Amino acid sequence: MTRLVDPVLRNLREKALRMGSQAEAILAKSLRSVWEHDASLAAEVAKDDLEIDRLDVEIDDEVLKTLALQAPVAEDLREVVAIKMIANDLERVGDLARNISKSAARLSLYPSTPLPFQVRTLARDAQTVLRRSLDAFGNSNAALARQVLEEDARIDDEEDQVVVAALKEISTQPDHASEAVDLIMIAKHLERVADHATNIAESVILVAEARNVKHAVKLAR
Repeated sequence: MTRLVDPVLRNLREKALRMGSQAEAILAKSLRSVWEHDASLAAEVAKDDLEIDRLDVEIDDEVLKTLALQAPVAEDLREVVAIKMIANDLERVGDLARNISKSAARLSLYPSTPLPFQVRTLARDAQTVLRRSLDAFGNSNAALARQVLEEDARIDDEEDQVVVAALKEISTQPDHASEAVDLIMIAKHLERVADHATNIAESVILVAEARNVKHAVKLAR
């Protein structure tokens, strides 16, 4: 038997997944603009981000209506709240992609500057955990979500490697300092993308298992 809240939840999930696809696409485009030293591609990212913002506002409105009119409880309430949190994380991924594209536009002025392999590794892994967290959400897969949580420390280490390499570049070749600073910024933005993927995974576990695992490692110490 179909409940009144079921189509509402289905619509919210579909919009959040569409938002996730947009976030993945805008992140991929911002990174392509880095790899290809393409300022025109970087300029497209800001326009693309508007669609993510629009979906975020729509989800906000629908969540408020659902809470007011449907008064969901238990698992339904957890899902509504989780979708709202996931939308917030995806909106931030869009903003981070825009930040990466700004660095890409500056780096495009120095097309001969080599990009450290650590940046590409970090980018690949950040994209992978974002994809995995969205797959976990789409399939309500708590086990897959936990795989995302397990990647957090490794991605932090990869960010540190980029920063160390960039600082070494600044000390040995100060003429390349501005490019090195942009590489540090890109690394920090990618690490934040992974953090938001972790948040999404935690929201999936909240819905699937009614367990709040945010800060679980820190709080267990």
